[in-house]
Amino acid sequence: MDHLARRSVRLAGHATSIALEPAFWVILEQEAVRREIRLAALIAEEDAKRAATEEPLASRLRVFALQVAAARSVP
Repeated sequence: MDHLARRSVRLAGHATSIALEPAFWVILEQEAVRREIRLAALIAEEDAKRAATEEPLASRLRVFALQVAAARSVP
């Protein structure tokens, strides 16, 4: 897992660690800046959206980052 960057965040009062490829972290950070919120808040939003599923948080964040990147590339 050398290619993954690990970040620690607090979600619902609990510390958790998320490992993603650096390129996904860049997109997530940029989206948080665009929305004028903290990265942890953006992650918490996506965590809440997956609450009813058994989808892993890292997978949810990767898909979200891909959606953000795709939306940026649409003219």
